[in-house]
Amino acid sequence: MQPGMRGEDFVLVQGMRDTRTTLAGWNRRPWRTLGPWLAGSAAIAVALLASVWIIARLSQPDATPLLPPGLYRPGTLGDVGFVLYRNSLVLALHGMACVAGFIAGSSLPLASERYTGIWRTIHDRAGPLAIGFVVCATTFSLCTQAYVLGNGASTLAAQLDLSPALLLLAISGHAFPELVALFLPLAAWIIASRRRDWHELLAATFVTVTLAVPVLVLSAFVEVYASPRLLVALVT
Repeated sequence: MQPGMRGEDFVLVQGMRDTRTTLAGWNRRPWRTLGPWLAGSAAIAVALLASVWIIARLSQPDATPLLPPGLYRPGTLGDVGFVLYRNSLVLALHGMACVAGFIAGSSLPLASERYTGIWRTIHDRAGPLAIGFVVCATTFSLCTQAYVLGNGASTLAAQLDLSPALLLLAISGHAFPELVALFLPLAAWIIASRRRDWHELLAATFVTVTLAVPVLVLSAFVEVYASPRLLVALVT
């Protein structure tokens, strides 16, 4: 560590150095990194859709009808904006899981080396606790999404007199790529945590969010303007 540099400064410099090195390595072999991320994200998306289908089959449809944009009224750019806002919150949660993993698994161990006594103990314990919190928060998010989407699918399927399976198949044109994009940071977190490559997670946050945003924008337009037309065609 350079003279006059604080421990926090060293951790920041080391973190940015690790991130640049990681990005340079990925740039040389992009598909070696993106392939496992996409496969993992697609697996999570399929598992979530299967959970939604099971919950929709078991749930009692709500008596209050759903009025999704584009189905009972023309879709608008405001509807697209609302879809993007809703999905951006989920993407932010998964992106922050990557950042938290980087801090807990890489930055905190570096910082703890510059402390002794109780402060070192706090830094050593904080990492595993933060990782555990990320796991619990992500699990809660997935379970909540499955429950809410499953109940909504049950209600909408009953309204349109469709089976939940056919409904999910009809909306998969936007739902599947949307979910894959949303779960990219989570897939990167899982893969890095299994390899103990915590120092790669800040770079993974930048890359996965950058890749996810255009997919989410396109999926939002499909959800508002294209998927409702397919549903109308199925029920008429």
